[in-house]
Amino acid sequence: MTVHEYFNKHSNVAIAFSGGVDSAVLLALAKRHAKAVKAYYVKSPFQPQFELDDAIDIARRLDVELEVMALDILTDSKIAANPANRCYYCKNRIFNAICAAAARDGFAFVCDGTNASDDVADRPGFKALGELGVLSPLRECGYTKAMIRNLAREYGLPVADKASYACLATRIPTGVAITADVLAKTEKAEDELRKMGFVNFRVRYLDGAARLELSARDFELFYAKKDSVFAALSPHYNGVYLDLKERADE
Repeated sequence: MTVHEYFNKHSNVAIAFSGGVDSAVLLALAKRHAKAVKAYYVKSPFQPQFELDDAIDIARRLDVELEVMALDILTDSKIAANPANRCYYCKNRIFNAICAAAARDGFAFVCDGTNASDDVADRPGFKALGELGVLSPLRECGYTKAMIRNLAREYGLPVADKASYACLATRIPTGVAITADVLAKTEKAEDELRKMGFVNFRVRYLDGAARLELSARDFELFYAKKDSVFAALSPHYNGVYLDLKERADE
């Protein structure tokens, strides 16, 4: 099925919008092919501010209405406890909120940015989407990550080369309780590294310390700026460690 055929069949769509390249291209396609579209962004302690800033910018560029909904996800004890299937509970909570808002606004379908390159078998959150009837047009129409990035460049979207980003909760080991304080220090730490020019990286929480995961392109930068990295992170962590295994670049 072509994307035009897809949105002709599902012509009234609400887009779960994250500010990443997948949902940005999905929103652009829906804007071009659907009869009615609105974007919904759920702001919780799991999402850093730059993701919301990107979402607002993309929605403005595409001239699509964006609703930002605040959600205190940590009030759910099943999520805060951080079990192995935390993503299932989190997606359920977030998409229930989006589905309710979409129904209120008269939208018949809710869509997310899962694509054909995503391994849904390894994503507990995808189960929650299926239970709620959320659609994944990019996946269903065969759009791979490479195709999506090419479309983003064609459409002139500034997130075309944006690194994939998992929520801040993924920086905390499974079974370790998630707190607002750890999420906040993680966001601040990653913001500091981003300002230094790091691109595809993670700052993992490890018993009060920071464990840095870097892609190959960022290792050279780290050795050039290691003193600055330590100075930025040491006030917030009891140690700063470098994982010598390289993160995969997309």
